[in-house]
Amino acid sequence: MVQQHDDGTRGGPAREAIEQGRVTLGIELGSTRIKAVLVGDDHVPLASGGHAWENQLVDRTWTYSLDAVWDGLRAAVADLLADTERRHGVRPSAVGAIGVSAMMHGYLAFDADDDLLVPFRTWRNTSTGPAAAELTELLGYNIPQRWSVAHLYQAVLDDEPHLPQVRFITTLAGYVHWRLTGRKVLGVGDASGMFPVDPATRDYDADLLARFDAHVADRLPVDHLADLLPQVLVAGQEAGHLTDEGAALLDPSGTLHAGTRLCPPEGDAGTGMVATASVAPRTANTSVGTSIFAMVVLERPLATVHHEIDLVTTPAGDLVAMVHCNNGASELGEWAGVFGRFATALGSDAGPDDVFGVLLREALEGEADGGGLLAYNYLAGEPVTGLEEGRPLIVRTPDSRLTLANFVRTQVYGAFGTLSLGMRILAAEGVEVDAMYAHGGLFRTAGVAQRLLAAAVDTPVAVGRTAGEGGAWGIAVLAGYLVSGATQDLGDYLTTQVFADAEIEVVHPDPADVAGYATWLERYEAGLAVERTATEVL
Repeated sequence: MVQQHDDGTRGGPAREAIEQGRVTLGIELGSTRIKAVLVGDDHVPLASGGHAWENQLVDRTWTYSLDAVWDGLRAAVADLLADTERRHGVRPSAVGAIGVSAMMHGYLAFDADDDLLVPFRTWRNTSTGPAAAELTELLGYNIPQRWSVAHLYQAVLDDEPHLPQVRFITTLAGYVHWRLTGRKVLGVGDASGMFPVDPATRDYDADLLARFDAHVADRLPVDHLADLLPQVLVAGQEAGHLTDEGAALLDPSGTLHAGTRLCPPEGDAGTGMVATASVAPRTANTSVGTSIFAMVVLERPLATVHHEIDLVTTPAGDLVAMVHCNNGASELGEWAGVFGRFATALGSDAGPDDVFGVLLREALEGEADGGGLLAYNYLAGEPVTGLEEGRPLIVRTPDSRLTLANFVRTQVYGAFGTLSLGMRILAAEGVEVDAMYAHGGLFRTAGVAQRLLAAAVDTPVAVGRTAGEGGAWGIAVLAGYLVSGATQDLGDYLTTQVFADAEIEVVHPDPADVAGYATWLERYEAGLAVERTATEVL
């Protein structure tokens, strides 16, 4: 069922679906790329568009400007529309539904006039340690530093000047959806990264809200925290319609029209679960990008609060354990750029994808334990390992074997290192996973990152042919779920309607890789002292 882009003739069923509006549009604002995907009613991606962007470190705060948000969205949508016309000879005159997804968490605070009060504080910031620790103790529920309520409460603790003016806080997906539809709503998965959600009610946990309100008392400009938060919706509920203003913001060409329905906006974790059909208990998925995280749908609540583990939900509201690491494949990407430049200097015309593919395949030739090399991918702080700032490092002993294969293998290991520490905690809790579904650009090179991830988590890893499509396709599927009427359970819908004939490759852990990675991880843990020292002296 789920295939890659239809690159066939400029007619046929795909064109007919586009002309009749039997398509959905998914948009995801990732850390380094904004992507738009047009999907047919058979869930096949028909066209895509994208726009590269980067966060900025301004006054020691990781942020994106709102102008960059809208410039990037317009560029991605324009690229999508052009790609649709190029592939199918027609532009979509109508779309069945639109979905917006983005990086979870963070802090976008607005006043009564809907003006932004302080620059967007993204998930990547690690400046809310005191607030996160105090709230975790108060609520008996792990509140990570990147959660929206931690940002808000840190502003309370710091008595920030903007606080008396705050009337609404939301995430990036919630903000974009609000501007497109006028509705201040959020999908339950994204909402569960703002404040804890009760899986029984599929809404913010009422007891914990009351506990927070009593603790903060008169220090907020409203009596109840809930008055500042978006309304929570679950997958399949209608979340508004594209307004004239929203249509103009998204597509100044006028191709997309007001009145189009939107599904609830979701975070990248939720769309990753959908994109890998991982919304049922004992299923799990991992997404690798600027950050890396694993989501495990739980059969029962965890017995203990762990600062390394978030508790969030699926887009349907079921409880999920999330191991979120601030640092993913960005450092590996930097090294690919270095090697790409070297190839160019030698006269090669290899493109970035070619260079990345060659490097990843070389990693398979490396020693199972990385040959004594260590790599820390910490461009930013890493709460899972207790680091407030990051310093990318390569460390080796004099007797290590510095080869290209060992170097690249260690860089891939470094992208998975912190994640595997968190997964080890879940294993100790008795959490069982039948298979880990992986997605993201790192898995486009067949068999490499998939095999090494299987070693890192000692679990079979599955990759589908949409591994490179990621969350933009996932939110388009959620938009299709809305169009379908949501008469089926979301998990059943994915299993029977979306992934029934999906081409999925499963790689089982190789015992030699597992043993080698375990040796590497032991050194990695010991070497964290070096990383910690680097943040202190550099």
